[in-house]
Amino acid sequence: MGVKQKTKSLKRTNHALSDTFMQLQVLNGKEMVDHKFEQFSEKVGQQIKPKSVDIFQLNIGKLCNQTCAHCHVDAGPDRKVENMDRETLNKCLQIIKAYEIPTVDITGGAPEMNPHFRWFVEACTEAGAQVIDRCNLTIIKANPKYADLPQFFAKHNVHIVSSLPYFTKTRTDNQRGDGVFEDSIAALKMLNEVGYGKEGSGLQLDLVFNPSGAFLPGDQASLEAEFKRQLKRRFDIEFNSLFAITNLPVSRFLDYLLESGNYESYMHELVDAFNPNTIDGLMCRNTLSVSWDGYIYDCDFNQMLDLKVDANSKHIDDFDMDALNARSIVLNQHCYGCTAGAGSSCGGEIV
Repeated sequence: MGVKQKTKSLKRTNHALSDTFMQLQVLNGKEMVDHKFEQFSEKVGQQIKPKSVDIFQLNIGKLCNQTCAHCHVDAGPDRKVENMDRETLNKCLQIIKAYEIPTVDITGGAPEMNPHFRWFVEACTEAGAQVIDRCNLTIIKANPKYADLPQFFAKHNVHIVSSLPYFTKTRTDNQRGDGVFEDSIAALKMLNEVGYGKEGSGLQLDLVFNPSGAFLPGDQASLEAEFKRQLKRRFDIEFNSLFAITNLPVSRFLDYLLESGNYESYMHELVDAFNPNTIDGLMCRNTLSVSWDGYIYDCDFNQMLDLKVDANSKHIDDFDMDALNARSIVLNQHCYGCTAGAGSSCGGEIV
């Protein structure tokens, strides 16, 4: 299916998104009644509390030049309204400065399409924060106005984290759209040219691997070694690390699970692979996630399900670090995805 066809299909999905979330709640309700899957909170057997806020993760917009099949954000070219404005970004910047938050993780959509993206990156860098940009790679090739992004990233020592489903065209394009693989390879070469991924450059380039079906990712170290070998041999491309991230049963991936009849089997796989050793390193324990309209969540996945933090400080207008540090993490069944096997976070495996 081409990108245009996928866009039309996913527009229909967008219109039915509220029904999908309702369906998720019904499924969770059935689980509580039918006991098909033990409730995650019962499985853990304790409240999960935050440690500290080391990462301020901002979803600055759902506008994207792609419509990836696994996207939990449900981003796409038609999501033009949900973009963080300058006022909200400035409030976030003041919080970052006031609490000296060391890492600012910028995501989307394609965050670079937000008109205030470059100003915000520069301001965060000047404030002494390390900026992470979750770049889809193709944005660098999508329009001439983005072609200088590699130089901009290098100037501000931005840590680039980019999704690349596989090192072959067919598998990548099947997940992310026709032509995505070739544009991604071209973008990676452009990043390599300015030093990203090169030993001794100090410019960090990491890739993200998501499984293409209803199964857990393989061993991260083995995947990284294979990706490095294949990308170097085939395209002379280098990168630093690969993060293997589990697909969580929300948004478009939930649609896929329901439509393909894989929901129950996938949930069984996640539940059966629950690893209590992952609890200590869960990303929700050192991260705050902020939506494009300024609401605060424990993680990006809770944000997509509109599960706001369990604290009086639910919006950046009422930001209260003490209240947020005292909160309990909001848990639901999708949390099994982060605790299955070696665990899953925005930085890949946990244990």
